[in-house]
Amino acid sequence: MRKIWNQYSYAITLIILSCSFAIVLSIQNHTNDKENYLKVKISEGDSLWEISKQYSEQHTLSNEEFVGWVKRNNKNIDDHIFPGEEIIIPVNKITTSSTTELAGAFGD
Repeated sequence: MRKIWNQYSYAITLIILSCSFAIVLSIQNHTNDKENYLKVKISEGDSLWEISKQYSEQHTLSNEEFVGWVKRNNKNIDDHIFPGEEIIIPVNKITTSSTTELAGAFGD
């Protein structure tokens, strides 16, 4: 065993460091992704299906995929959502804010 370590110690160390670095980057990218998505406050009568339809021009998911994404990426979200809750939806903040600016500029 010692002979193998002496012969391949650099390669083994490089592999371990590479794997560790990949895991750290993966965790950092996953947490930053949620910051790029739109946060929506639920109003009375809202449903995940209706929110998916409302933002259908700004995402490429089917309604089922949209609802599944929201359930997976928000804590404590089941089949029911309640007024006042804030949820993250798979709509890019940049796309939404630029669309809003254009609509405001058009009305002025």
